Amino acid sequence: MKLATYTTNGQTRTGIVVGERIVESGVAGAMIDLIRDWGAHRPGLEEKAAQGGGVPLSSVKLEAPVQRPGKIFAIGLNYADHIAESKAETPPNQVWFTKAQTSINGPYDPILIAKTGSFVDYEVELVAVIGKGGRNISKTDAHRHVFGYCVGNDVTERMWQHRTPQWSLGKSFDTHAPIGPWVSTADEIVDPHALGLRCFVNGEKRQDSSSKHLVFNIWDQIEHLSQAMTLEPGDLIFTGTPGGVGVAMDPRQFLKPGDMVRCEVDALGHIEGVLAAED
Repeated sequence: MKLATYTTNGQTRTGIVVGERIVESGVAGAMIDLIRDWGAHRPGLEEKAAQGGGVPLSSVKLEAPVQRPGKIFAIGLNYADHIAESKAETPPNQVWFTKAQTSINGPYDPILIAKTGSFVDYEVELVAVIGKGGRNISKTDAHRHVFGYCVGNDVTERMWQHRTPQWSLGKSFDTHAPIGPWVSTADEIVDPHALGLRCFVNGEKRQDSSSKHLVFNIWDQIEHLSQAMTLEPGDLIFTGTPGGVGVAMDPRQFLKPGDMVRCEVDALGHIEGVLAAED
């Protein structure tokens, strides 16, 4: 099932994407509420999806499917080609940073270049959405804790990222975590470790890889994070980006106003946003 957050007639609600149409879920609250009580809501949503109806997708505005996640964690240096282009060693331990809630952005909304940070780069990522919460989750059980997946762009301000050892500020500028276009529930994805992912800038392919190349796979990531903290419904995990980022090009290629960045992941759809200077 594909679950979206959308706005129509000034109201934001959750819905089920069926082909080129969206059917209102009828569930009160935000996507996190739907995820938290998924067992109770699922039968009714499946029935609604089967009945069809709804309105054309083109008539609504798709929002970030999870708008206020409790936690957003992202792993760095998790594809071999990205490690090589970064002139780094393969990390013996997982390298994690956070992105602020306020960095969340809609799947087709503008991406801002801040007045204080113009060295903006793209990073296509597969994003896992936590469903069943937990602590000290084993890698063998980790798949049971994933509600679904979506496409993400870990937009990064490189100067802010690299001027300190801590990356979180450079990763947390407003609008620098576009996600979507919806959440595809885990049962729709046969193998999350066999999904192609690509990024295009103004139609030019910059990144092209597969989640099979993850250094630490998604189950490893969930096991590791949950040793430190309780994972909760709606938490987001950005699982890593492959090689091809702008900062590693010669000469380096940072994004500028008017550039269009499109990120896509097999079976999950695509997101795209135009870069705009902060007013």
